Amino acid sequence: MANFLFVCAENDGIPNCKAGGMGDVVRDVPRVIAEKGDTVHVVTPSYSRLHKNGSVISEIKINYRGKTTILELYRVPPKKEFEGLTHYVIHHDDIESGNIADIYFNDEDQPFFTDSCMFSLFCTAVSQAIKDEVFGILDIVHLHDWHTSLILFLRSYHPDFGRLKNITMVYSIHNLAIQGIRPLRDNYASIQAFYPELELVDADIQDHRYLDCINLMSVGIRLADAVHTVSPSYMEDIQKPSDFPNFVGGEGLERDLIEANGQGRLFGILNGCNYKNINKAKRGAFYSNAVQAIFKWLQKPDKEYKYEFLIHTGEKIADLMKDKPNFVCASVARLTEQKFYIFKQNPQILIEILDLLKERNGIYVVLGTGAPEYEELLRNISREHKNLVFFNGQSEEVIDSIYTESDLYLMPSLFEPCGISQMLAMRNGQPCLVHATGGLIDTVEDQETGFHFKGNNLEEKGVDFINSFTKVLDLFFNDPKQWKSVKKSAKKQRFTWSKSVEEYYKSLYLIDS
Repeated sequence: MANFLFVCAENDGIPNCKAGGMGDVVRDVPRVIAEKGDTVHVVTPSYSRLHKNGSVISEIKINYRGKTTILELYRVPPKKEFEGLTHYVIHHDDIESGNIADIYFNDEDQPFFTDSCMFSLFCTAVSQAIKDEVFGILDIVHLHDWHTSLILFLRSYHPDFGRLKNITMVYSIHNLAIQGIRPLRDNYASIQAFYPELELVDADIQDHRYLDCINLMSVGIRLADAVHTVSPSYMEDIQKPSDFPNFVGGEGLERDLIEANGQGRLFGILNGCNYKNINKAKRGAFYSNAVQAIFKWLQKPDKEYKYEFLIHTGEKIADLMKDKPNFVCASVARLTEQKFYIFKQNPQILIEILDLLKERNGIYVVLGTGAPEYEELLRNISREHKNLVFFNGQSEEVIDSIYTESDLYLMPSLFEPCGISQMLAMRNGQPCLVHATGGLIDTVEDQETGFHFKGNNLEEKGVDFINSFTKVLDLFFNDPKQWKSVKKSAKKQRFTWSKSVEEYYKSLYLIDS
């Protein structure tokens, strides 16, 4: 029986610890491993809030910033109990709750300043806990994104953590575009400041583009025993140079990725989706769930600046309850460059889609929060176009209703390492119109289980998006038999975690499942 440790910034296996798809992966994969009979521990930071319902397991004493620092390891209750699966958080007053999903910080002046301070403290504590065998004698440590790569750095370069070299360490890339770049020295949030006792050799760890910086995503790729991307097509994409915004590839890390691939350390394994014990929204509850969500948001002090717009959205919902649309398309996503750049760069694309919907008594529902400029764009267009319903907030009930009741799901992402939204939509028999990139290629088959748009540059992609959307509308209204066939094929698709985890054991963990 193998003993695993998952180290991550997000874990949807416990309440209120999710900002994106990483949380879903870290919720589901350990459950499958535990069901196989192996033992799994999952640890995240507490963000000064997640430890409050837990119980202290141990203190962790570390040398950090040149002085002794003590952190606490808490065992915390999961959303669902699984035999052999235990969840933990590490607490310290300096690991705080951020302004993005109560996890990450958005430091505009110095990107990753606060986050790198928090996660370097967290990684040092996890490394010490592994060394002290707090989680038992580990066989596999599975690390997720740049937030955890300093464990690999300490294993390779810090004399106190040489024993960690005996443990297989796997590194998963969820979003290569977010890299955790910080100065090597002469900054409070630098490697020199975190570990002043080390003699740094810059050439071993410096970023390829910014030679006075460390790139923590690159560190993970260079130092892990196995590197994992969350779809086969994304693995191919990121070994090519980017040509933003026409193509998003390796984002400066293609040299590291090509080298890892040449060494047999790079693997593209598609994420899975949960098909059992899922929350199913009652059909027909969309409007009532929407009204309840709006009233809840109106009570929150941090929504005061959106008060007028929330009322505006509520008025739209009231009208739709009386005059229901004939067609509903939807998107649920963080409002970021990755997800909606095509609209930000050319708002006319979104407006043309809304005009096409208007001709058919259709609406476009968007739910999400994120970058202020994207929120403002959607709020402004919503005020001008009655059939854009923008929920500028987060509500699980509304999200469940969107996946249950929409006719078409839209994913115009610039890039997509894997994507979970298209799987959730297809699980409910909802076809998707997606940009033909990364994991969207691997999960949506054009004209069979959904629809693609593509092009050699952003302008071509915008034109093809509108053309493809027009064809989808025509299919829905003029060929119900074929539409039903696409819906049925979409619902039949199964991207199971059991299949993905089997490949993890074979390619990443190198142990018998």
